[in-house]
Amino acid sequence: MSTLSGMAPSNPVTLPPRFEVRKLEPSHHDWVKAILCHSNAFCSPIWSIVYPDNQTDLAYRVFLTSDYLVSHSIDSGLSYGIFDTQYWFKHPSSAAQGGQLLWDLADATATRAQLLEQMDFPLVSVALAYDGIHPLDPSKLGSLMQTLPLLGTMLAALEKGDTRDPESWKAKKAGEILMRSGTCTREDYSGLGLAKGLAHWLMFEAKGMGYRGVQIETANRVVDKVWMSPPGVFKAELVYALETGEYEEEVDGKMVKVFQPCEMRCTKIFVNLA
Repeated sequence: MSTLSGMAPSNPVTLPPRFEVRKLEPSHHDWVKAILCHSNAFCSPIWSIVYPDNQTDLAYRVFLTSDYLVSHSIDSGLSYGIFDTQYWFKHPSSAAQGGQLLWDLADATATRAQLLEQMDFPLVSVALAYDGIHPLDPSKLGSLMQTLPLLGTMLAALEKGDTRDPESWKAKKAGEILMRSGTCTREDYSGLGLAKGLAHWLMFEAKGMGYRGVQIETANRVVDKVWMSPPGVFKAELVYALETGEYEEEVDGKMVKVFQPCEMRCTKIFVNLA
């Protein structure tokens, strides 16, 4: 095991030596989007279930509509990724550039495996975040929410279920509350504990920067478990849990379980770092 790149003295989290954490830069923008799109369209235990048809097209549409979310997070300087320092490039041109995304968004025949093969870069897991004093602009998320309308439904339900006094937790100045805005590990690196390692690393890093808390919404039981079981020096609070199998909304005058057939627990979690 080795310490993660850039680890502060107070950050004890380790990963296997071939992996290191680096701050995400604008040059990584499309790589980040590709990981998010491939993971959510094909591997997500919620979106791949509620949107099972033409998942390649879904991945492309999310890629085209997620620019603002990813840019806002990367530009914050608070988003990080795990890189494979022993990554074996599939194409000489990728090696020359340090990695490249080879997706052709006009190729509707590309398969899940082919799209993964075309992600020829060493970034393997991402943790997007931003400072709570600079929130996302909902008006700039419209196209993404039109592409994944049930994402908006989920976030609205979690917000409605949050009964906390906003004064008790929301940021009043920079450097107080870290807002998580996306987390994914690419399919060919799943099962290695990278997302957990990056999540715990980020908690210690945020603590070292003076943040008093981290908030995240989850749509994956594994992510939920990671954030509800932080390192012992921190305390997780389950703000609200949404059971998709039970959630109903009125559609054409009838109450409908809009997430069916997905049976998933979606959560809003706050980790106290103080």
